[in-house]
Amino acid sequence: MTRFRAPLALRPDPVVDLPDTAMVMAAGLGKRMRPLTATRPKPLVQVAGRTLLDRTLDHLRAAGLKRAVVNVHYLADAIEAHLKARDQGLEIQISDERAMLLETGGGVVKAMPLINRDTFFVVNSDNLWIDGSVDTLKLIASRWDDAAMDALLLLVPYARAMCHSGQGDFHMDAGGRLRRRAHARVAPFVYTGIQLISRRLIIDPPEGAFSTNLFWDRAIEAGRLYGVVHPGLWFDVGTPQAVKRTEALLDQE
Repeated sequence: MTRFRAPLALRPDPVVDLPDTAMVMAAGLGKRMRPLTATRPKPLVQVAGRTLLDRTLDHLRAAGLKRAVVNVHYLADAIEAHLKARDQGLEIQISDERAMLLETGGGVVKAMPLINRDTFFVVNSDNLWIDGSVDTLKLIASRWDDAAMDALLLLVPYARAMCHSGQGDFHMDAGGRLRRRAHARVAPFVYTGIQLISRRLIIDPPEGAFSTNLFWDRAIEAGRLYGVVHPGLWFDVGTPQAVKRTEALLDQE
């Protein structure tokens, strides 16, 4: 981890041990985003004039991260070309899933040889967030407790999950420990697609494609899955309608 102390500014930033690497999940098929994804991968869909992938990478760079590992599958050549043309400010490596889409958990496992860190961020490229009073990634890092946690998820209150149509994902106790939403119930917190995890979470994975939920369930059973609440804005940009709604909401800011 890189010890990071932000310069004096109007927006306070915590002094944290900031992981310098993030995995960016960019391999999905983007079926719910059709027809926008008929000719482009979902991470390259634009919202208010900027691609979702660029918005994510901009956040990583602004927080002070140095490396991003981006996985690719659907229209992978387009993503690679976009990354090569980008003024990056980050070292970017590609985790190639062209041969087989591995879902979230399998994607992380395949990328592990490229992630030489004990803790690292995993960030979905299909969400859009705006920082609150503190840089979001630094906020997550400031709440990390290596002795107690295997994963720390950024959550947003259900009532503030903009453009989200689900029923919530987690309940959180006073200490930040998470448990799943009960069947047919609504949970008060929604997962934002941003997490900080430890390598020790990635043990005995199954072969092939599987969801990160497998690792989370193990962490819940061990009492080592925690959450932190996002104080800023978050948008679930999963459909063309959500793109339009997000752009309208951003115009109001």
